[in-house]
Amino acid sequence: MKIINCPLNGPRNSSEFVHGGELREMPDPNNCTDREWAEYVFYSDNQIGVITEWWLHAPSGYWFIAERHTGSDEILRTYDPSEIFTKRVEFSAKAESSQSEEITA
Repeated sequence: MKIINCPLNGPRNSSEFVHGGELREMPDPNNCTDREWAEYVFYSDNQIGVITEWWLHAPSGYWFIAERHTGSDEILRTYDPSEIFTKRVEFSAKAESSQSEEITA
């Protein structure tokens, strides 16, 4: 049985977790191209080594960050996102309304 240390709930069975993808710098959603946004959402480097990833503890709904070696699948460290994120990303209402207008047009 594989155990993952959740920063909020402590050591738990890996079946309680959902992988959320690699942590990467997000392009500005209001000024990036569709291609840049698609690359951010759908593609990863997929290299062997230590990567930083999002993980979800599904029973509690808690998202956290883990550093994992992709070759051995060993989780080296887990921590709360507040350690690296200090502010929320706000999406402008103007960008959202213009996108919905393009879809309906």
